[in-house]
Amino acid sequence: MAATRPRVNATVADRPPRVLERLEALRAWTDASMRPVHFVPTMGNLHRGHLALVEQAAHDGARVLVSIFVNPTQFGPGEDYTHYPRSLADDLAALAATPCEAVWLPDETAMYPSGQDLRFRVAAPAALGSVLCGAHRPGHFDGVCEVVLRLLWQVRPARLVMGEKDYQQLLILRRMLIDFSIPVEIDAAATVREPDGLALSSRNRYLDAAQRQVAPGLHAELVRVAEAVCAADPGTFPALERSALERLAMKGFEPDYVSIRSAEDLGPGNAVNDRVFGAARLGRSRLIDNVAVTRQICR
Repeated sequence: MAATRPRVNATVADRPPRVLERLEALRAWTDASMRPVHFVPTMGNLHRGHLALVEQAAHDGARVLVSIFVNPTQFGPGEDYTHYPRSLADDLAALAATPCEAVWLPDETAMYPSGQDLRFRVAAPAALGSVLCGAHRPGHFDGVCEVVLRLLWQVRPARLVMGEKDYQQLLILRRMLIDFSIPVEIDAAATVREPDGLALSSRNRYLDAAQRQVAPGLHAELVRVAEAVCAADPGTFPALERSALERLAMKGFEPDYVSIRSAEDLGPGNAVNDRVFGAARLGRSRLIDNVAVTRQICR
């Protein structure tokens, strides 16, 4: 589980955060104190992984703000936007036991005041946004960049706190902040997992009991590939990837990819600072995960 810093605002915990539903209320809240704002953007249906991000955000005397908005522009045709799990009452109850001080709940008009057809758009660079998940979900990362850019202008935080499970997204957003000269730092939090290795995800609730038993196999396979990378030549990486895809299919997954990539820019793996990425469907759920090739893995 991600390491968390001690709470610096214990008096805030265990009471409901303030709910902000209008941009004017958000601006009034952010302007009401000189303390910096640390921001955790979410699509709701919160789990322990999200709450770990909130805990990590609560340092340096900051006020922690969480947003909940299911963003339509990052869902493609036939994806689960309409059925994406929404659990606002449970989310607010969970946040009441964390250092979160306020929750930004924009509606679609607040996020896209000109409507989706007339909105300004943002495109992720192809080298980062059209590989891995981008190759299987065209336009997904454009939608992510667009909504996060809008949220950053609304919230104006000092820090953005995000998880490493969505590592590709993390790299793309870091590049976006640099390219647009946005003075916001990103804190990355380690992936939070179940004891059997399954990365926490809102879409895990789509899994039935039998699929839940199979689901940790994705992480196990990525660890297996990462261990093999330690002693392999980069020329053998494609064979390692193909073997992993075959094993996942035998376990009941419909794999999208297993890929050894540079952790710096998602270029081809070169046995230096690599990461193993994977995505696979299991029933209604699309699982994603990644494993760093570290000294611990290569022990």
